[in-house]
Amino acid sequence: MAISKVWLDESNDECIACGACESVCSDVFTVNDKMSVQAADYNAFESEIKDAASSCPAGVIKYE
Repeated sequence: MAISKVWLDESNDECIACGACESVCSDVFTVNDKMSVQAADYNAFESEIKDAASSCPAGVIKYE
């Protein structure tokens, strides 16, 4: 599966800026006061993006 888009969906939950996503894939995710998604070749980091999304305690990382 090729990942073409990664975003933060806070419609139900709020990012708690715990840094779990950044520790899994700092090339795509950055955490300061809030998490942000960096422009990147998401296909190169597919496994890490999926790991970050599944380990997010707030469940706000989405991808397609």
